[in-house]
Amino acid sequence: MNPWPLLMRTVSQGGNKGRLSVFLFHRVLSEPDPLVDWDPDAATFNELMGWVKLCFNVLPLDQAVRRLSERSLPPRAASITFDDGYADNFQFARPILESHGLTATFFIATGYLNGGTMWNDKVIEAIRHCRTSNLDLSSMGLGIHDLSTVASVRHSISEILRSIKHLQPSQRDKSVSNILAITETNPRSDLMMTSDQVIAMRQAGMQIGAHTVNHPILANLESKAACDEVADSKCFLEDLLKERIGLFAYPNGKPDLDYRMSDVETIRELGFDAAVTTAWGVADDATDPMQIPRFTPWDRTRFRFGARLFQMHLRNKAHHSGQKASR
Repeated sequence: MNPWPLLMRTVSQGGNKGRLSVFLFHRVLSEPDPLVDWDPDAATFNELMGWVKLCFNVLPLDQAVRRLSERSLPPRAASITFDDGYADNFQFARPILESHGLTATFFIATGYLNGGTMWNDKVIEAIRHCRTSNLDLSSMGLGIHDLSTVASVRHSISEILRSIKHLQPSQRDKSVSNILAITETNPRSDLMMTSDQVIAMRQAGMQIGAHTVNHPILANLESKAACDEVADSKCFLEDLLKERIGLFAYPNGKPDLDYRMSDVETIRELGFDAAVTTAWGVADDATDPMQIPRFTPWDRTRFRFGARLFQMHLRNKAHHSGQKASR
């Protein structure tokens, strides 16, 4: 007998004590990729969804947020989300979700649909296909990188992505272009969904949310530019799907680092019902619906998966108990 559904019920009760776990994914690969081992392959994702279905009552995110505010969530409530709009979401994640009777929300960076490539993927593919065992980026202030082993390539990818992630958009784009030129790499054009696939996702019962146009770090933009990024992605998706878009995901999504409180107010003023972050945690009745935390389940055994989620709920409960005691 699996103990986790009963244990999760003790820390994730429904009704007035309702809590919402929101899972965050980006890609579901056709097979394991040692260079991007943070993304599950299809077989692993299928297993994870089996665990999620066993341990949780999965709800569409819009319904879950509404029921959280109404204090009518079922015990062990959860929602599943994906960021960015990768084609493998349609090819692999969608049929696996359907096979388990689950739904998810897919947040789309609209500027990359129909053949675009996100900046981080350009870097990953450039380093993956570099023909030399050392990559010299010292002229860009990014050092010299050993590419002689899978582990060193993976480490180099992480370091380079970390180094340029928070540059101003124009500086980041210039750095990426230089890396592509140095490695003589052409960006792929098949990584992201097409508009037709987004429509098909919605027709299959999945939810679609906005994720800006160009996936900028909002905190790096002037207020109007940040607002335009959000509003334009919302309008594009509403025109594409012929329906209102009420859900948003902050790019990168760490509070005070990737977005500001002024951005939160912009999201609210644009008429969204809820927005999700990448701050780890569990949502409860004290959570701002415009800053709902999420969690990426990386564990590869059912026991560790359940234990980590159980601990997260306990930590969330202790945090809020401390808050109430200090008032």
